[in-house]
Amino acid sequence: MGGTAMMTTAMDEVAAEAARATEAGPRAVTAPGPEAGARSGVPIPAPGSGIPPAATAVPAAPAPHDPCAHGFLPERPPVRSMIGTWTRLDAMARAAAVAPDREAAIALVERARRDDELAALRQRVSRLSLRNAEAAAMRIAVVAVSCGWCGLDPQAPAARQVADEAFLDLWAAIAHRIDHDQFVALPTLALHNWAPERKPRRHIPIDQLARTEALVPIVRWAPEGQPLSRLDRLMLAATRLEAHGIWLFRLAETLAGRSPDDCSTPTALRRLVRVQHALRAQLHAEAAELAAAPATPQQRAVLGALAEHGALEPPVLQAADAVLGIGGRRVGEGRRQLLRRHLPAQHRAWLSAMDRHCAPVRTLAHRGGPDAAVYREAQESLIALRRTYTALVQAAARPATDPFPAAA
Repeated sequence: MGGTAMMTTAMDEVAAEAARATEAGPRAVTAPGPEAGARSGVPIPAPGSGIPPAATAVPAAPAPHDPCAHGFLPERPPVRSMIGTWTRLDAMARAAAVAPDREAAIALVERARRDDELAALRQRVSRLSLRNAEAAAMRIAVVAVSCGWCGLDPQAPAARQVADEAFLDLWAAIAHRIDHDQFVALPTLALHNWAPERKPRRHIPIDQLARTEALVPIVRWAPEGQPLSRLDRLMLAATRLEAHGIWLFRLAETLAGRSPDDCSTPTALRRLVRVQHALRAQLHAEAAELAAAPATPQQRAVLGALAEHGALEPPVLQAADAVLGIGGRRVGEGRRQLLRRHLPAQHRAWLSAMDRHCAPVRTLAHRGGPDAAVYREAQESLIALRRTYTALVQAAARPATDPFPAAA
């Protein structure tokens, strides 16, 4: 936790610079026109149709996700305590997280099935609000990775030969409720598994809350009364990375649709470099506490299973990649779309929009001159940031004397 306050001051300066970049001109992704409608999810009437814009709006449709507001963090702090019958799922997740091995975690699931707890929960899924369904999904994810089932499709017939059928039915019902069947991954395990250590005195934006408050995990991977484990600290580091990376999302929308010859493009790219350097420094600040934290073979198995299925890439790094087009190999060894399958549909849609609308900026990769040099510097800073994050994951899974390269 010690690096949080130190990084907040450093990021404030970067935030001010990034804010000025977003004010350099209108954001292309929100400009009116057919493309803007496709990006925002709000239909735009054709010119001359005679239909006023207000008449085309669908009142019942949910508001489109705005990454500029809080990145890919949940819109409100995650549900800390579940109530009613759902306390059984909460207790099972907490017990599975500290189980000594997969067999012990699987035994917990089997006992819950024998006691008809899983069937009772399955019957109540439709009554959950979306926010509580996301809280239940986080706990399902904890149980699934603890049992070694994170790569399963809960609705596939083959999965029933491996995992408990009643648990798979509950898993599939939760996935249907949140409209996302690949949620057993870092975004669910990290971004929905934290809470401020103390209750804030007033309402503040979710990204600011995650940046400025000391965070604690809701479901701990370490027993109560003992220090946080490396896995706990890695998940909290991923959450803080997302919160500090809010300016990267805002710069991404500033660059979307910009011409490579626009005078504001190199300015925004320079500020993108500064944000990525600050995020890398933040990860370095997290490293010492993480390396000193306890770990167990079971927790290393959890990390290995997530990495094997490409489920460890933080959303903020995927956002930077959508702008700069690095691609290639990363944690979990997968292609871009395979890594994105672990994100909710609205987040995947935003990333795909960035792929399209930042394509003009990416043409700088094939040019010469100072603007192209700035673009390549932004790419190199993202590569360094990704390597630093990979080193943090490796430090959590396999203790090393000095897992980090020298800070640039």
